[in-house]
This record gives sequence, C-alpha cells and structure tokens, in this order.
Amino acid sequence: MGTPSPTPYHLQSPRTIITKIISMKQQEPATPDPPPPSKIILQPRRRTTPAMWCAAIAGFAFSVLLILAGLVILIVYLSVKPRTPSFDVANAALNTVYVGSPSSYYNGDMTLVANISNPNHKMGVVIQSGAVELFFRGRLVSVQALPPFAQPRGHFTVLNVHMLSSQVALPPEVAADLLSQMRSNKILYTIRGTFKVRERFWSWHYTYRLTAICDLELTSPPSGVLLDRRCTTSK
Repeated sequence: MGTPSPTPYHLQSPRTIITKIISMKQQEPATPDPPPPSKIILQPRRRTTPAMWCAAIAGFAFSVLLILAGLVILIVYLSVKPRTPSFDVANAALNTVYVGSPSSYYNGDMTLVANISNPNHKMGVVIQSGAVELFFRGRLVSVQALPPFAQPRGHFTVLNVHMLSSQVALPPEVAADLLSQMRSNKILYTIRGTFKVRERFWSWHYTYRLTAICDLELTSPPSGVLLDRRCTTSK
C-alpha cells in the first residue's frame, strides 16, 4: 500500500492548521543573540612634561634663528651683488713651434699676458690656486701653475705666463694640421684657466671654482703675434 497523501489545507480544521504552524516554529533553529557592542577603551591623555616644553621652545627658537640668518644673508647678497672675476688674454707671442719628423713630437714656446679682474667694488677676492693649460685641437701641449695672489676691490692683476712644450706626442693627423696652419700663417690654440677663488666680505668667506676658456689666433713663429681672441669665464 502506498503512503497516504496529506490532507489539503482547505480540507483541514483550523485547529489542525494552528497546531502544525506552532510545531514548525518550534523546529526552526534559534537565532543566536547578537554580540554585545565592544567597549572603546580610552587611554588617559599624557601630561606634557617640562622637558617636552623645553624641546618645543628650543626648536621654535632655532627655526626663528634660521629664518633671521637667511634674511641677513639675502640682504647682504642684494647689497653687495657679488660678481665672479674675469680672465682675459691681453697679448700673446708665439716664439717657437717645431714638429719632429717622422715622429710627431711637438715643441713650442709661447708667452701670454693674462689679465684677471675683480669687478666687485665691495668685496675682495683671493686666488688661492690656479693653472693655465694650452691646447691644440683638443690636445694638451703645455701646463703652467700660477702662484696664489689677492685682488682688492675693483682691482686687476696682470700675469706673464710662459708656456713651454717639450717632446709632446701628437697624432699624425694633428701634427699635419699644425704644419698646414703654420704654412697659412694662422695657428689656432685654446687656453683653459682653472682657479680656486675665495671671496671675502668682512668675516664672510665663500670658495668656488672658476674656469676660463680663450680661443687664440696667432701668426706663425718666430714673430708670432696675437690676431684675435675670444674669452669666456664661468663658475
């Protein structure tokens, strides 16, 4: 025999329907109670100690001193308006140039009259060290060191620099270019001067590097004279 089908709701008595609804609710799983709200634990505020107050005051005072020092430096800079010294070649004489053959060795003798000027009218400068280098087509052929000297405000210094070259090896193409320029009576050289400069204003000192580049055009020796020059000076 098969299992009898349940009696439809519309054929059941109201009491039977209520009894089934109550039994179904009792069979449902109980919903867990929500967890209690978490308690926020507030830590007590730490009291500001005297040491912390002293550190804050010291930091504020140091910041104020830095700002005042910056303003003083700016005012001094604007009032003095420091300018870098300038380097120029006033005259040059090419006494001797010799290129060996077949070995390409350069020998030369050049005399330079250089002029270093201090354009500052409120600040003196000191040339602590310096050197002048002679180049031909980017090849270093001579170096001459310069002694230190001071330049008062608005003054200039004339330097006689003797550039001697002895047995300087040159690539064959560079040596051939030098011989060609000698035949055309127009030889091109480059002078590079490097200086360590210290500017002084009262008790304030500032040191920097100065570089000067001069392109020279001279006639051939033995009476080689300066035809033209172009000089630039920069930090």
